[in-house]
Amino acid sequence: MTLLHVHDHGGDGPHLVLLHGYGRSLADWDASAAQLTAGHRVLAVDLPGHGRSPRISPWTIPAVVRHLADTLDARGVSEAVVVGHSLGGLVAVEYARANPDRARARAAVNLDGFWWGREYPGAERVSEGLLASAGTIAPPGYIEAQVVQHARFGIPADRAETAARAAARPLPDGRWQTLPERADALEIVDELDRLGALGVTRWLGGTDRPLLVVQAGRRLSPAPGMEWFDAFSSRFAQEVSAELAELSRTRPAISVRRIDATHPMILETPEAVSTLVATFVGELPD
Repeated sequence: MTLLHVHDHGGDGPHLVLLHGYGRSLADWDASAAQLTAGHRVLAVDLPGHGRSPRISPWTIPAVVRHLADTLDARGVSEAVVVGHSLGGLVAVEYARANPDRARARAAVNLDGFWWGREYPGAERVSEGLLASAGTIAPPGYIEAQVVQHARFGIPADRAETAARAAARPLPDGRWQTLPERADALEIVDELDRLGALGVTRWLGGTDRPLLVVQAGRRLSPAPGMEWFDAFSSRFAQEVSAELAELSRTRPAISVRRIDATHPMILETPEAVSTLVATFVGELPD
Protein backbone atom coordinates (compact mmCIF):
# COMPACT_ATOMS: atom_id res chain seq x y z
CA MET A 1 0.00 0.00 0.00
CA THR A 2 1.35 3.42 -0.99
CA LEU A 3 0.20 6.40 1.06
CA LEU A 4 0.35 9.81 -0.61
CA HIS A 5 1.48 13.05 1.01
CA VAL A 6 -1.46 15.03 2.39
CA HIS A 7 -1.83 18.52 3.81
CA ASP A 8 -4.83 18.78 6.12
CA HIS A 9 -6.12 22.36 5.94
CA GLY A 10 -8.73 21.64 8.61
CA GLY A 11 -12.26 23.05 8.52
CA ASP A 12 -15.67 21.59 9.32
CA GLY A 13 -18.20 20.04 6.96
CA PRO A 14 -18.15 17.62 4.02
CA HIS A 15 -14.72 16.43 2.98
CA LEU A 16 -13.08 18.02 -0.06
CA VAL A 17 -10.00 16.35 -1.55
CA LEU A 18 -7.92 18.66 -3.75
CA LEU A 19 -5.63 17.39 -6.52
CA HIS A 20 -3.13 19.45 -8.52
CA GLY A 21 -1.93 19.35 -12.13
CA TYR A 22 1.05 17.82 -13.93
CA GLY A 23 4.39 19.02 -12.63
CA ARG A 24 2.73 20.86 -9.76
CA SER A 25 2.01 20.11 -6.09
CA LEU A 26 -0.64 20.46 -3.41
CA ALA A 27 0.74 23.93 -2.59
CA ASP A 28 -1.08 25.25 -5.67
CA TRP A 29 -4.29 24.89 -3.66
CA ASP A 30 -3.22 26.91 -0.60
CA ALA A 31 -5.18 30.08 -1.38
CA SER A 32 -8.39 28.30 -2.42
CA ALA A 33 -8.19 25.86 0.49
CA ALA A 34 -8.03 28.72 2.99
CA GLN A 35 -11.45 29.87 1.78
CA LEU A 36 -13.00 26.42 1.41
CA THR A 37 -12.38 25.53 5.06
CA ALA A 38 -15.25 27.85 6.02
CA GLY A 39 -17.74 25.07 5.20
CA HIS A 40 -15.66 21.96 4.47
CA ARG A 41 -12.94 19.72 5.82
CA VAL A 42 -10.20 20.22 3.23
CA LEU A 43 -7.38 17.84 2.36
CA ALA A 44 -4.88 18.56 -0.41
CA VAL A 45 -2.91 15.65 -1.87
CA ASP A 46 0.34 15.34 -3.84
CA LEU A 47 -0.12 12.96 -6.77
CA PRO A 48 2.46 10.14 -7.02
CA GLY A 49 5.85 11.35 -8.17
CA HIS A 50 4.92 14.95 -7.41
CA GLY A 51 5.67 17.17 -4.44
CA ARG A 52 6.43 15.00 -1.42
CA SER A 53 4.54 11.89 -2.49
CA PRO A 54 6.48 8.73 -3.37
CA ARG A 55 6.94 7.56 -6.93
CA ILE A 56 4.99 4.57 -8.26
CA SER A 57 5.75 2.30 -11.19
CA PRO A 58 4.03 1.96 -13.47
CA TRP A 59 2.33 5.35 -13.16
CA THR A 60 -1.24 4.55 -14.20
CA ILE A 61 -4.44 6.35 -13.32
CA PRO A 62 -6.10 3.19 -11.92
CA ALA A 63 -3.09 2.82 -9.61
CA VAL A 64 -3.31 6.50 -8.60
CA VAL A 65 -7.02 6.08 -7.82
CA ARG A 66 -6.24 3.04 -5.68
CA HIS A 67 -3.46 4.81 -3.75
CA LEU A 68 -5.69 7.84 -3.23
CA ALA A 69 -8.43 5.59 -1.82
CA ASP A 70 -5.90 3.91 0.50
CA THR A 71 -4.65 7.31 1.65
CA LEU A 72 -8.15 8.53 2.46
CA ASP A 73 -9.00 5.26 4.22
CA ALA A 74 -5.92 5.68 6.40
CA ARG A 75 -7.24 9.07 7.45
CA GLY A 76 -10.76 7.81 8.13
CA VAL A 77 -12.33 9.64 5.17
CA SER A 78 -15.26 7.51 4.04
CA GLU A 79 -16.82 9.93 1.55
CA ALA A 80 -15.54 13.03 -0.24
CA VAL A 81 -15.94 15.35 -3.19
CA VAL A 82 -12.72 15.06 -5.21
CA VAL A 83 -11.68 18.28 -6.91
CA GLY A 84 -8.86 18.24 -9.44
CA HIS A 85 -7.10 20.74 -11.67
CA SER A 86 -5.68 19.70 -15.06
CA LEU A 87 -4.14 16.21 -14.58
CA GLY A 88 -5.81 16.16 -11.17
CA GLY A 89 -9.14 16.81 -12.87
CA LEU A 90 -8.76 13.67 -14.96
CA VAL A 91 -7.89 11.71 -11.81
CA ALA A 92 -10.95 13.16 -10.01
CA VAL A 93 -13.27 11.93 -12.78
CA GLU A 94 -11.65 8.49 -12.76
CA TYR A 95 -11.92 8.33 -8.97
CA ALA A 96 -15.66 9.02 -9.22
CA ARG A 97 -16.01 6.44 -12.01
CA ALA A 98 -14.27 3.82 -9.83
CA ASN A 99 -16.72 4.55 -6.97
CA PRO A 100 -20.16 4.87 -8.59
CA ASP A 101 -22.17 3.96 -5.49
CA ARG A 102 -21.08 7.03 -3.47
CA ALA A 103 -19.29 4.81 -0.99
CA ARG A 104 -16.21 6.99 -1.49
CA ALA A 105 -17.00 9.64 -4.10
CA ARG A 106 -19.94 11.91 -3.42
CA ALA A 107 -19.16 13.92 -6.56
CA ALA A 108 -16.20 15.21 -8.58
CA VAL A 109 -14.99 18.53 -9.97
CA ASN A 110 -12.76 18.71 -13.06
CA LEU A 111 -11.04 22.06 -13.53
CA ASP A 112 -9.83 22.25 -17.15
CA GLY A 113 -8.58 18.66 -17.15
CA PHE A 114 -8.69 17.41 -20.75
CA TRP A 115 -6.27 15.78 -23.16
CA TRP A 116 -6.18 14.56 -26.73
CA GLY A 117 -5.36 11.20 -28.27
CA ARG A 118 -2.12 10.49 -30.12
CA GLU A 119 -3.91 10.79 -33.46
CA TYR A 120 -5.21 14.30 -32.80
CA PRO A 121 -3.61 16.74 -35.30
CA GLY A 122 -0.57 18.32 -33.68
CA ALA A 123 -0.61 16.06 -30.59
CA GLU A 124 2.78 14.52 -31.32
CA ARG A 125 4.44 17.93 -31.36
CA VAL A 126 2.85 18.87 -28.03
CA SER A 127 3.97 15.63 -26.38
CA GLU A 128 7.51 16.08 -27.70
CA GLY A 129 7.66 19.57 -26.22
CA LEU A 130 6.30 18.41 -22.87
CA LEU A 131 8.71 15.50 -22.60
CA ALA A 132 11.73 17.49 -23.76
CA SER A 133 11.93 19.21 -20.38
CA ALA A 134 10.49 16.41 -18.23
CA GLY A 135 12.49 15.53 -15.15
CA THR A 136 15.39 17.84 -15.97
CA ILE A 137 17.89 19.22 -13.47
CA ALA A 138 17.23 22.97 -13.37
CA PRO A 139 19.85 25.62 -12.54
CA PRO A 140 19.95 27.50 -9.20
CA GLY A 141 17.89 30.38 -10.66
CA TYR A 142 14.98 28.07 -11.52
CA ILE A 143 12.61 29.34 -8.82
CA GLU A 144 13.17 32.99 -9.74
CA ALA A 145 12.50 32.13 -13.40
CA GLN A 146 9.27 30.41 -12.42
CA VAL A 147 8.12 33.52 -10.54
CA VAL A 148 8.73 35.63 -13.65
CA GLN A 149 6.85 33.16 -15.83
CA HIS A 150 3.88 33.07 -13.45
CA ALA A 151 3.71 36.87 -13.50
CA ARG A 152 2.38 36.55 -17.08
CA PHE A 153 -0.78 35.10 -15.53
CA GLY A 154 -1.07 37.82 -12.89
CA ILE A 155 -0.04 35.40 -10.14
CA PRO A 156 1.49 37.21 -7.12
CA ALA A 157 5.21 36.60 -6.63
CA ASP A 158 4.89 35.14 -3.12
CA ARG A 159 2.23 32.65 -4.23
CA ALA A 160 4.25 31.71 -7.31
CA GLU A 161 7.45 31.18 -5.31
CA THR A 162 5.80 28.99 -2.69
CA ALA A 163 4.17 26.86 -5.40
CA ALA A 164 7.37 26.56 -7.44
CA ARG A 165 9.45 25.46 -4.45
CA ALA A 166 6.88 22.82 -3.47
CA ALA A 167 6.75 21.40 -7.00
CA ALA A 168 10.50 20.68 -7.31
CA ARG A 169 13.13 18.99 -5.16
CA PRO A 170 16.17 21.02 -4.04
CA LEU A 171 19.58 19.45 -4.66
CA PRO A 172 22.69 19.94 -2.45
CA ASP A 173 24.49 22.03 -5.10
CA GLY A 174 21.68 24.58 -5.36
CA ARG A 175 20.10 23.13 -8.46
CA TRP A 176 16.57 21.71 -8.62
CA GLN A 177 15.19 18.33 -9.67
CA THR A 178 12.00 19.07 -11.58
CA LEU A 179 9.09 16.71 -11.02
CA PRO A 180 7.82 14.32 -12.13
CA GLU A 181 11.05 12.58 -13.05
CA ARG A 182 11.40 11.58 -16.69
CA ALA A 183 10.42 7.91 -16.33
CA ASP A 184 7.21 8.96 -14.56
CA ALA A 185 6.49 11.65 -17.15
CA LEU A 186 6.66 9.13 -19.99
CA GLU A 187 4.11 6.93 -18.25
CA ILE A 188 1.85 9.87 -17.38
CA VAL A 189 1.73 11.02 -21.01
CA ASP A 190 0.82 7.46 -22.07
CA GLU A 191 -2.09 7.57 -19.60
CA LEU A 192 -3.20 10.97 -20.87
CA ASP A 193 -3.11 9.71 -24.44
CA ARG A 194 -5.17 6.67 -23.43
CA LEU A 195 -7.93 8.75 -21.87
CA GLY A 196 -7.78 11.41 -24.57
CA ALA A 197 -8.33 8.82 -27.27
CA LEU A 198 -11.80 8.15 -25.83
CA GLY A 199 -13.01 11.66 -26.65
CA VAL A 200 -14.81 13.89 -24.18
CA THR A 201 -18.32 12.51 -24.77
CA ARG A 202 -17.38 8.87 -24.38
CA TRP A 203 -15.11 9.57 -21.42
CA LEU A 204 -17.44 11.75 -19.34
CA GLY A 205 -20.60 10.04 -20.56
CA GLY A 206 -19.72 6.99 -18.50
CA THR A 207 -19.63 8.90 -15.21
CA ASP A 208 -22.66 8.43 -12.95
CA ARG A 209 -21.68 10.63 -10.02
CA PRO A 210 -22.51 14.38 -10.05
CA LEU A 211 -19.77 16.14 -11.95
CA LEU A 212 -18.83 19.80 -12.31
CA VAL A 213 -16.65 20.59 -15.32
CA VAL A 214 -15.00 24.02 -15.46
CA GLN A 215 -13.27 25.37 -18.56
CA ALA A 216 -10.84 28.28 -18.65
CA GLY A 217 -12.56 31.22 -20.29
CA ARG A 218 -9.49 33.28 -21.18
CA ARG A 219 -6.31 32.77 -23.12
CA LEU A 220 -3.05 34.65 -22.88
CA SER A 221 -1.15 35.93 -25.88
CA PRO A 222 1.24 33.16 -26.92
CA ALA A 223 4.91 33.40 -26.03
CA PRO A 224 7.21 34.15 -28.98
CA GLY A 225 7.63 31.05 -31.10
CA MET A 226 4.64 29.32 -29.49
CA GLU A 227 1.93 30.61 -31.83
CA TRP A 228 1.46 27.08 -33.16
CA PHE A 229 0.52 25.81 -29.69
CA ASP A 230 -1.97 28.65 -29.22
CA ALA A 231 -3.72 27.62 -32.43
CA PHE A 232 -3.63 23.96 -31.37
CA SER A 233 -5.04 24.56 -27.90
CA SER A 234 -7.68 27.02 -29.15
CA ARG A 235 -9.01 24.48 -31.63
CA PHE A 236 -9.04 21.73 -29.03
CA ALA A 237 -10.79 23.95 -26.43
CA GLN A 238 -13.52 24.82 -28.93
CA GLU A 239 -14.12 21.15 -29.68
CA VAL A 240 -14.25 20.31 -25.97
CA SER A 241 -16.74 23.16 -25.42
CA ALA A 242 -19.06 21.82 -28.09
CA GLU A 243 -19.02 18.33 -26.63
CA LEU A 244 -19.55 19.61 -23.09
CA ALA A 245 -22.52 21.71 -24.18
CA GLU A 246 -24.20 18.66 -25.67
CA LEU A 247 -23.36 16.48 -22.66
CA SER A 248 -24.84 18.99 -20.22
CA ARG A 249 -28.09 18.92 -22.21
CA THR A 250 -28.39 15.14 -22.19
CA ARG A 251 -26.78 14.22 -18.85
CA PRO A 252 -28.32 16.11 -15.90
CA ALA A 253 -25.56 14.96 -13.56
CA ILE A 254 -22.95 16.91 -15.55
CA SER A 255 -22.74 20.66 -14.92
CA VAL A 256 -20.53 22.85 -17.10
CA ARG A 257 -19.16 26.27 -16.20
CA ARG A 258 -16.61 28.70 -17.63
CA ILE A 259 -14.38 30.80 -15.43
CA ASP A 260 -12.81 34.16 -16.18
CA ALA A 261 -9.27 32.81 -15.92
CA THR A 262 -6.57 31.03 -17.89
CA HIS A 263 -5.53 27.40 -17.37
CA PRO A 264 -3.56 27.91 -14.08
CA MET A 265 -6.80 29.12 -12.50
CA ILE A 266 -6.17 27.82 -8.99
CA LEU A 267 -3.11 30.07 -8.71
CA GLU A 268 -4.51 32.91 -10.78
CA THR A 269 -8.05 33.29 -9.37
CA PRO A 270 -8.31 31.10 -6.24
CA GLU A 271 -11.30 33.06 -4.92
CA ALA A 272 -13.36 32.38 -8.04
CA VAL A 273 -12.38 28.72 -8.02
CA SER A 274 -13.33 28.25 -4.38
CA THR A 275 -16.69 29.96 -4.99
CA LEU A 276 -17.49 27.62 -7.89
CA VAL A 277 -16.54 24.55 -5.87
CA ALA A 278 -18.41 25.63 -2.72
CA THR A 279 -21.55 26.47 -4.70
CA PHE A 280 -21.50 23.12 -6.48
CA VAL A 281 -21.02 21.14 -3.26
CA GLY A 282 -23.67 23.18 -1.47
CA GLU A 283 -26.23 22.25 -4.13
CA LEU A 284 -25.56 18.50 -4.03
CA PRO A 285 -28.43 16.36 -2.75
CA ASP A 286 -28.04 15.10 0.80
